[in-house]
Amino acid sequence: MNKIKTLLVAATTFIIAAQSQAGDIVDVAASNKSFKTLVAAVKAADLVKTLKSEGPFTVFAPTDEAFAKLPKGTLESLLKPENKQKLVSILTYHVVPGKVMAKDVKSGMVKTASGSSFKLKVGKKGVYVDKAKVVATDVMADNGVIHVIDAVILPKSK
Repeated sequence: MNKIKTLLVAATTFIIAAQSQAGDIVDVAASNKSFKTLVAAVKAADLVKTLKSEGPFTVFAPTDEAFAKLPKGTLESLLKPENKQKLVSILTYHVVPGKVMAKDVKSGMVKTASGSSFKLKVGKKGVYVDKAKVVATDVMADNGVIHVIDAVILPKSK
């Protein structure tokens, strides 16, 4: 119950911050305390310029709590310069080209900016991206939209 409450507070804070301040995907995420890890990872992967570009993009944004669920040492390893390409692959797996609003989401496979696809499932228990639950939707940015998820999704190994 505590985790749900924390996620709801994070999602609500994120929505309020985003609604009161326009900006690109990076600016909107950076304006929220729940996305420090995501913003740090985007910087480490040199994706800031890309996510500040015209877009539009749909970003399934994991919270700091979502990153904390990764196995111990995973995040630290990904942030090392020698693992930059793997980090880019993971982060771009969270990005879908175009602007997809919650009302337009349907179950099925979705092609990501990484070139891979993930499974999107819409059901009575909510919307899931792979195994991550969407906890907040339609956070607007000047160059797209953000949907908040409760886990980091990982592309399938090739």
